[in-house]
Amino acid sequence: MKQKPHPRTFHETDLGRTVLGDSLDILRGMEEESVDLIMTSPPFGLVRKKDYGNVHADDYLEWFKPFAELFHKVLKKSGSLVIDIGGAWNEGLPTRNLYHFKLLIMLCEEFGFHLAQEMYWWNPSKLPTPAEWVTVRRVRVKDAVNTVWWLSKSPWPKASNRRVLQPYSPSMIELLEKGYKAKKRPSGHDISEGFAKDNGAAIPPNLIAIPNTESNSYYLRYCQEHNLKPHPARFPADLPEYFVRMLTDPGDLVVDPFAGSCVTGEVCERLERRWVCGELLEEYLQAAMGRFVRDVSSNGKNGKEKPTLTDPSNYYKVPRPSILWNGVHDEPLPSDGGMRRNGKVGKAALQPKLVRETTEKYDCSEAKEATLVGRDDV
Repeated sequence: MKQKPHPRTFHETDLGRTVLGDSLDILRGMEEESVDLIMTSPPFGLVRKKDYGNVHADDYLEWFKPFAELFHKVLKKSGSLVIDIGGAWNEGLPTRNLYHFKLLIMLCEEFGFHLAQEMYWWNPSKLPTPAEWVTVRRVRVKDAVNTVWWLSKSPWPKASNRRVLQPYSPSMIELLEKGYKAKKRPSGHDISEGFAKDNGAAIPPNLIAIPNTESNSYYLRYCQEHNLKPHPARFPADLPEYFVRMLTDPGDLVVDPFAGSCVTGEVCERLERRWVCGELLEEYLQAAMGRFVRDVSSNGKNGKEKPTLTDPSNYYKVPRPSILWNGVHDEPLPSDGGMRRNGKVGKAALQPKLVRETTEKYDCSEAKEATLVGRDDV
C-alpha cells in the first residue's frame, strides 16, 4: 500500500497558504480550538465516480466521521462549520438519496454540532438535469439547489446578518415612501410601526441566489494559458464570501480542507482573513496558483469593480408557479409514473430485474405485464 506523503506548504502569502496533502493529516496538525470558520464543499456522495474523487452515497457517513471529529476539535467554541453539499439521485430511479440529510443528523446527534441554520444555494443558470428524468421523461423538475449546512460548535457562534444585507425590493421601497399602517396580518402576526422604518437595506433570506457561470474568469484563463486542468467542481466566489463576511472578522482563521481550486483562499485574501486551503491533488493546486499570482483587489473580484445596484445581473427572479396555468386540461398523467420512456420501458428502469422489482413493488400494471411477458412496446 502506497504511503501518503506528509502535508507540505505548496504556496504561501502573507495571510494564508495552500497545503498539499491528505485533509485528515492537515487537520490533525492544527491546534485545538484555533479555527474560526471551516468553509468547504467536500466531494459529494454521488453514485457516479468523478475525476476529483468522491465516495458513494451509501458509504458517505462512515467516510465523513473522522473529518467530523477533527472539525469539532479544531473549531473555536465561537466558530462555525459551513458545508456546501449537493444531493444525489438513486441509481436508475427518479428518486433522491438521503445521504446529505443523514450527514446533517449525524453531525448534530453524534458529534455535538448545532444546526445554526439550513441554507440553500440556488443556481439560476443550472441546466435542466438530470436529463433522463427532467427533459426526456418529464417526470421531475430540474435540480438547481444545493443544501448548505451552517453548523456551529455552540448554539451561539459569532455571526451578524448586518454583514450580508441586500437592497430593498421595489415593493418595500414603495411601502417606505407611502407609509404603512400598523396592523395584524391574517396569520395573526403583528406588524408594528417599526416595520416601516428605513434601515437602509433588507435582511436576506436563507435562499442564496448565485449563478455558477465562471466561463471567462482569470482562473480559467490561467489554466488555459498554462495547459493546466481546472477543477471540475468549483463553487462561485460569492458563496464562501457570504459566510466569511457574516461569520468572521479580519484576522480570523478560515480553513477549507477540500479546497479544489482554492476559491475560499482567494476570498479570504481579499477580505483580510487568515486562511489554510488543503488539497490532495497537486495538479489542482498548480491550477489554483491562478488565483494568487495577480493583485487580488479588495475593491472587487478578479481585480474588477463590482457592478452597480442598477445592474440587472445582480437580481434573479423566480416566476410565480401559476404564471402559465390557464385552465386548459392537460394530457392525463402516465399511470406508471413515467417508467416507460417514449412508449417503451426505458433504459434507466433498465435491467429486467430492476424493472420487475420496481413494478411488483409499486404495481405499475401495464409496465409489469410488459416486463413479465418480455415486451417493451406498451
